[in-house]
Amino acid sequence: FFLARLTRRLQYKLFLAKIFPSGILVPVVLFTREQVSRLSKNSNIDLYRHLSFAAVGGFFGAYAILCRCGILASAQTMNLLELTIAALRGDGFAALLHLGALVLYVTGTMLTVLLPHYLHIDMHLAVPVIDAAACAVLCFIPAEANAILALYPIFFAMSVQWSSFSGAQGFVSSTIFSTNNTKQASLAFAEYITDGARGHFKKVRFYVLTLLAFHFGAAVSFFAVRLMGVRGAWVNIILAAVAFYMVLCENKYNALKA
Repeated sequence: FFLARLTRRLQYKLFLAKIFPSGILVPVVLFTREQVSRLSKNSNIDLYRHLSFAAVGGFFGAYAILCRCGILASAQTMNLLELTIAALRGDGFAALLHLGALVLYVTGTMLTVLLPHYLHIDMHLAVPVIDAAACAVLCFIPAEANAILALYPIFFAMSVQWSSFSGAQGFVSSTIFSTNNTKQASLAFAEYITDGARGHFKKVRFYVLTLLAFHFGAAVSFFAVRLMGVRGAWVNIILAAVAFYMVLCENKYNALKA
């Protein structure tokens, strides 16, 4: 709901520039200093940032499933299982493809530590840029390409996002998959039923909002893919731009608070 409302607010600041002969549209969002200043004073800005990235993660998750044979590229559980099975079957090519996905995921995770340490890069600002770049690459990968190979950009981008953002408002929460978010919401609701403490209700609210934002992104992905096929990944650049905006606001909020 928050992301849908925010998108409507930004629609007057959004224009689409046609830069390719094929008619591919790249969204460019213009944010004013007044808008940044307003949100930078909101104590819930970390929640808004978290929900924005959850929508990006939901889009990538649904996109991978819709466009690439039902494969979830946001995590490594399925990839490692398929790597093991391919190796046991003696399918060396498939095993190498899954190994490549693992290497990309590990590399992305490590870069979130190495880049800030050696190059002083703000990964919070870098993540939405990497997400947007991954979207651009996905649009140019043919629909008939090998499914695992075609998902390499998502494996990398999601590893960077997950390792850079681990939650908000004191709660640990993933923005790229839903298992633990569902578990935490269920546990908190059960605890709220047993003792009625409002702290549990706050936790339920946080995780339910995260799940809603994630699946909002998935719904956007469904319609984008339905309308544009693999090139529907361009739409996620809009969500990544909103997430970038939230990071700017959060950084300013933290600076003002300090």
